[in-house]
Amino acid sequence: MIDRKFIRYLSVFLIWLFSISGIIGILSPEYSGWFLSMTPFNLLLTFVILLVNIQEYKWQIPVAIAIPFFLGFITEALGVNFGLIFGNYAYGENLGYKIFGVPIMICFNWALLTMATADIASYLSKNIVLASLVGAGLMTGLDFIIEVSAPRFDYWEFENGHVPLQNYIGWLCTAFIAHYGYQYFKVKTHKGISFHVYISIVLFFTVFLFF
Repeated sequence: MIDRKFIRYLSVFLIWLFSISGIIGILSPEYSGWFLSMTPFNLLLTFVILLVNIQEYKWQIPVAIAIPFFLGFITEALGVNFGLIFGNYAYGENLGYKIFGVPIMICFNWALLTMATADIASYLSKNIVLASLVGAGLMTGLDFIIEVSAPRFDYWEFENGHVPLQNYIGWLCTAFIAHYGYQYFKVKTHKGISFHVYISIVLFFTVFLFF
């Protein structure tokens, strides 16, 4: 049986290996395109890392994770096709295969961000409403940073290149609902791993605010 402590150490190593190598690779003109094309793999790896570090497996876990996954897909589809929730925007090619204009990997992104920020939020409050609001705020704050680099990385781009206030309001409301549904099932993940995931993502996109 594989030691769980070893899994945690390996998880942290992989989180930072992909984050730091991604920064270096994208900043390199010669390899930038290849590293950006690996974004779907990186998102999937991060999602798997969170899954394998769940502390207590129970039948509710797939249901809990499915809430942000499918909620993310529905709201993104409404946005891409009708300009609802987040505004008028379209996805590029570096997030991989799409259904109704929505990359499947963006659904995994909704799930993994909800999982990670729920752990952080639980440190600040045990009340599900307050914890959901904190988690939603953390996700919206992260989106604020990501929006700067999204067009450059061919992730997505808003109409006329302007990110509307509607986008952030939509993110806060959608993330709150995703958190409330997810946190209701009290999934016991590893808080340390979740912190590493969130901080590594923040650091990654913060670097590209300046370079």
